Amino acid sequence: MKKELILREPDLYFESIHNELNNFLRDTFMHPSFANPLNVKKNSIWRPAVEIKQNDKEYKVKVQLPGVNKDDIEVELDNDFMTITAEIEEEKEQKEEKEMNEKFHTCEFRYGKYQRTISFDHPIKSDEAQAEYKNGVLCIKIPKQGIEQTKVKKLEIH
Repeated sequence: MKKELILREPDLYFESIHNELNNFLRDTFMHPSFANPLNVKKNSIWRPAVEIKQNDKEYKVKVQLPGVNKDDIEVELDNDFMTITAEIEEEKEQKEEKEMNEKFHTCEFRYGKYQRTISFDHPIKSDEAQAEYKNGVLCIKIPKQGIEQTKVKKLEIH
């Protein structure tokens, strides 16, 4: 039985262990002002989740970027790879005097820079690519370049 899905992200299995180790190291060895999880989150580069499909003619890429404004997304295409960069900043709001001492109880939002580079196993036509952003999901269609089919040639050995 042939399986079509190839999982290329082994770090998904170890994400919680990785996060716990990072928290331990941060809290144990870092200066208290840097140990604040919000400061670490703001300076982190996040890898957005992707879904990539392909057929004979094109690649279809979906990227989850919740809460990111369309104008803050940048997509760069090359012959066989694509880099998606986005940034989401923490909301700055004017606080009344009674809210000045307000502190976060829990914050699981991701602020900072998102970046993901995707490589393709087939050359792409970057000038014909199309992108659409709707409901926090970036959808990109990228046509493949045609490759000439050649006949098998046997070499004569001298």
